[in-house]
Amino acid sequence: MSDAASLRQAIPILRIFSVEKAKEFYCGFLGFAVDWENRFGEDFPLYMQVSRIGLSLHLSEHHGDACPGAAVHVEMSGVDAFHRAITATPYKYFKPGIEDAPWGARVLSVIDPFGNRLSFNEYKEAKAAG
Repeated sequence: MSDAASLRQAIPILRIFSVEKAKEFYCGFLGFAVDWENRFGEDFPLYMQVSRIGLSLHLSEHHGDACPGAAVHVEMSGVDAFHRAITATPYKYFKPGIEDAPWGARVLSVIDPFGNRLSFNEYKEAKAAG
């Protein structure tokens, strides 16, 4: 890679099948905000971006954009506070906990209504230091 090259944030694209269920899960439960929505016409699939505390995700109804059942690994700090915030939300379909993983992280895993898995990982100091 040349010195002029620069990599920036990767934004996962997750397949969804229902805008209502996606918004209920990502906005209502996880507390993401809808940044923007796009449709090519009235009766076309939705493509949208949601974000929360530095993480952006693209959610797509388009058939060819992604496969359901994706896994997204998110490194974060404050997993306990995040857990308290989302579990205080009345969402009857999922009640996640936090696990101590063998790779040295405290992990909060959630699965969206479309089978996509998001793992929020807070690493102990040894990982953070490099």
